[in-house]
Amino acid sequence: MLQRLWPSRETQMRFLRFISVGGLAAVVQFLTLAWFKRGLNPNLAFTLSFICSTATHYTMNRFWALPSERRDSWRQFIEYLGTAGVSYVINLGLFKLCFDVIGLGVMWSAVVALPPSTVVVFLILNYRVFRHRQTATKP
Repeated sequence: MLQRLWPSRETQMRFLRFISVGGLAAVVQFLTLAWFKRGLNPNLAFTLSFICSTATHYTMNRFWALPSERRDSWRQFIEYLGTAGVSYVINLGLFKLCFDVIGLGVMWSAVVALPPSTVVVFLILNYRVFRHRQTATKP
């Protein structure tokens, strides 16, 4: 029973690569946010840094972390953009809560906003957008 609940070795490895890509994308986001916040309002700085991070995230996931056997690349890209939109809504909502309501700084607000969307995004990307062929399992 417990083995059925635990993800396959392949899914575990995909998750580790996904987390590595997420770490790199977070570095891109925080570096660009630190740069953009110098001359832009916090919401615009956050949005531009999110775009830079998302471009990094898509490229690394598509070609390394979550390789997929799907051949409909255009549709896959559109689905990824939809997933990025979901991520943006979660991130921006939490960013604004932390920055506007709680009073955290720009950088801390961005840090707090990141983890909740990570779980949602992994599930959508791994099981839908960049899904891999399921191997046959023994009954």
